[in-house]
Amino acid sequence: MIQADKEKYKDILENSVEYLEQHGFENIQADTEGYETPKSFIKKGSDVTITPDIVAEKNGNKHYFDISLKSEKPKLLKSKWLFLNTFTALKSHHFKLITTKGHYKFTSEMMDDVNMNSKTLIKI
Repeated sequence: MIQADKEKYKDILENSVEYLEQHGFENIQADTEGYETPKSFIKKGSDVTITPDIVAEKNGNKHYFDISLKSEKPKLLKSKWLFLNTFTALKSHHFKLITTKGHYKFTSEMMDDVNMNSKTLIKI
């Protein structure tokens, strides 16, 4: 999700962290209270900052998660996904999207727009 939506959907972020903990993910970093904030990436020459919603490890592999929710700025969200997808591929990490009821269609359409239909979508 983008920064503007973080406060509005804080409960979904917390539920996502809980879900990942229950599924064996460790060393969880999340942009929420009680967790270390994941590393941010800053686009050179601009004020654009990209911070994954959640970063966690499982079986020695690093996983980056972004929570997909309806957004007023879908272009910014697509850019974030494309960056995280490319970054994780270069580093041999994993990138997954998390969504929830009421946001499936939006997420699916967005994934189609950026040719990410092969990505694993976690539905909570």
